[in-house]
Amino acid sequence: MELAYIPSPSRGVLYLGPIPLRGYAFCIIIGVFVAVWLGNKRWIARGGRAGTVADIAVWAVPFGLVGGRLYHVITDYELYFSPGRDWVDAFKVWQGGLGIWGAIALGALGAWIGARRRGVPMPAYADAVAPGIALAQAIGRWGNWFNQELYGRETHVPWALHITSSEGGRVPGYYHPTFLYESLWCVGVAFLVIWADRRFTLGHGRAFALYVAAYCVGRGWIEYMRVDDAHHILGLRLNDWTALIVFLLAVTYIVVSAKKRPGREAVVEPGVSDGSADGTEGADEVEGKAEGRAEPEAAEAVEVTEAAEAKDEAGSATKKS
Repeated sequence: MELAYIPSPSRGVLYLGPIPLRGYAFCIIIGVFVAVWLGNKRWIARGGRAGTVADIAVWAVPFGLVGGRLYHVITDYELYFSPGRDWVDAFKVWQGGLGIWGAIALGALGAWIGARRRGVPMPAYADAVAPGIALAQAIGRWGNWFNQELYGRETHVPWALHITSSEGGRVPGYYHPTFLYESLWCVGVAFLVIWADRRFTLGHGRAFALYVAAYCVGRGWIEYMRVDDAHHILGLRLNDWTALIVFLLAVTYIVVSAKKRPGREAVVEPGVSDGSADGTEGADEVEGKAEGRAEPEAAEAVEVTEAAEAKDEAGSATKKS
């Protein structure tokens, strides 16, 4: 009998009357809000306008959800299109199945559209939201806990995950909680990017590339521990190959970008001066207004002085006459 383990929820959905409240969906939604909140704070700190991150997220999030689902359905097509399967299940996102690779790729396309409409540089926006995306992934992984899915090999460590469901070919028992490993890794990635961004003043998309590279390192060893069905190439799971290729691309981008475009963007959102992103006036605006007020006051003082001098001259002339 195991004295210590991570219990699985008895069910992943509650009903509020006829309305289903799914734990998986709540984790995704909470993750999105955290990503937008942190991204907004970082965007303002970079000199952007409050609300821009949320406006662009309106484009990025739907694209990301579609991309994540497409990647999952394409790479695990046999779950939906093989004999005895119902292709309609491909649209049941609430049952789990969002590939992060497709979510980031298509989400980036949506963000590019939104950034272009707002006239802001996409690399700067990506740098601002990178840590938030990592935290969103950390929160979203708990959706797999609600669905009792994506666990690792059987184990008897004190933090083992107790799987109780036998649906979908599951075998009840104690397994490595790979969802927890990835969640904790993503939290570490978020703090790494925040630290490196402050320490090295990352810009032009390098903070985002660091997030991608660091995530791929963790995903590689965590993916290797998983026991769910997956396509293999040369003995490695498909997602391991994807993580390796994406890692190399991210590192290459960091190196090349640092040489071609060192430093950080001076302006991330046109029309926003220093300090005005949060509704306060920038130093240049305050100085300009002060100068504008000073000019008429100085002119008035000159007119008064000239009038007094003319009056004195007229008095002197009267006395002489």
